[in-house]
Amino acid sequence: MFKKILIANRGEIALRIQRACRELGVRAVIVYSEADRDAKYVKLADESVCIGPAASALSYLNMPAIISAAEVTDAEAIHPGYGFLSENADFAERVQQSGFVFIGPTPEAIRTMGDKVSAKQAMIRSGVPCVPGSENALPDDPKEITRQARAIGYPVIIKASGGGGGRGMRVVHTEAALLHAVLTTRAEAGAAFGNPSVYMEKFLENPRHIEIQVLADTHRNAVWLGERDCSMQRRHQKIIEEAPAPGIARRIIERIGERCVAACKKIGYRGAGTFEFLFEDGEFYFIEMNTRVQVEHPVTELVTGIDIVQMQIRVAAGEKLPFTQRQIAMRGHAIECRVNAEDPYKYTPSPGRITTWHPPGGPGVRVDSHAYSNYFVPPHYDSMIGKIICHGDTREQALARMRTALRETVIEGILTNVPLHRELMVDAKFMDGGTSIHYLEGWMNQRKR
Repeated sequence: MFKKILIANRGEIALRIQRACRELGVRAVIVYSEADRDAKYVKLADESVCIGPAASALSYLNMPAIISAAEVTDAEAIHPGYGFLSENADFAERVQQSGFVFIGPTPEAIRTMGDKVSAKQAMIRSGVPCVPGSENALPDDPKEITRQARAIGYPVIIKASGGGGGRGMRVVHTEAALLHAVLTTRAEAGAAFGNPSVYMEKFLENPRHIEIQVLADTHRNAVWLGERDCSMQRRHQKIIEEAPAPGIARRIIERIGERCVAACKKIGYRGAGTFEFLFEDGEFYFIEMNTRVQVEHPVTELVTGIDIVQMQIRVAAGEKLPFTQRQIAMRGHAIECRVNAEDPYKYTPSPGRITTWHPPGGPGVRVDSHAYSNYFVPPHYDSMIGKIICHGDTREQALARMRTALRETVIEGILTNVPLHRELMVDAKFMDGGTSIHYLEGWMNQRKR
């Protein structure tokens, strides 16, 4: 096991990794920007290093500064968390070249799965079902683009090969709008991701978003830890996640889980990862793989009893997975609500000072957050300030506990989306389970009338 790990991230995930390190008896080094100087995890750190000003490009995306911090603190490994540099193959490579262990997949695996086109090709070779569409990046020839769209059938969706986080997508319903959509998405992709390549897929009208959590070690062992339903989204951003996915037959889930494990072994994957699928009419369609820990990992931890972040660290240290697939059992149901510092209905960010912070408690309630009373939410980063996760023996009990937890939650001084969550937890369709990825946007439109 490592003696010291540097955490190259901020916010609640930095605190989450710090806690995992403490349980393992590993010292944790925190890097922070000037805007995060007063963060809870900085105050709790064994060691901390300021790596630059508030702007991400000058701090959390500054590879030389992060690696220099690891050097001066004698850290042995670097955990990238999620976001920022977590899925940057060049960063993983530079970490290894500098003599440190990258707590995540190999640079080669990140490159393969980070590019949506190469990821789709790898999944097709591994027998994982994919959304019908182009197997390669779209060519420059307008006639060929038009031919492919006709073969797929409208509506289609144009996606950036290097995109993520719900960005770099454009739905096209008619042939007249196709070429302009391709050109616009290419320009956006080049500016946002440094990769102008785009590809085309069939746009599924009413799918659910289901993902499979996997773990793999360096000894060719791999397992899947059940599924999560992340269909409650706005602007392609998840706000509620749950495990297991309601209303899907276990035999279907098990079949796709086994294929994900086979794919991990085929591509030589290591660490934690998530295969993301669209699910419609009883069929799964692969859309992408996240080669890092997910924001929503706690719901899987609560239903399996497995600490995913600790497993990341153990695998990176060369340990074998301490369990087999047969030993993994799903117990009960868990639901997570992301708490964002934003207007609950307009989604505009609401940075500022939290004057009152009263998180919920009680049986089956977990709160992952770096916030506290008098904490200043900086305007420079993602608006998520925490997560409320509730576990119960049944989905109904988990929902009841979440309703109670949200009622207890008091956050003053800034706006948050807690009022939105309170409404959704008593929405009849959501309580029934199985809503599509388009449900929340339709719900919001109805609410405005």
